[in-house]
Amino acid sequence: MPAENAQATRMARAEITKRLIDSSMLEVRCVGTVCYLTGVLRKLRTHPQVDLKEEMEHISHILRSKAGIREVIWETIVKN
Repeated sequence: MPAENAQATRMARAEITKRLIDSSMLEVRCVGTVCYLTGVLRKLRTHPQVDLKEEMEHISHILRSKAGIREVIWETIVKN
């Protein structure tokens, strides 16, 4: 993995972990200008009121605002 991809992947993972979601089963991988998010996305038990669809939109917006990421592709199973 080129250094730019590894750095973008680390940055994306750090941004996602700031959100009130369980991303422990989510794989984050940046290739070129695309960030791929695959796996399972769940609500935190401590925050059952969180709207996962809104969180996904917010995360996409945050990641696209970062240098080097132009597109975010979600290949996830959403579990409430």
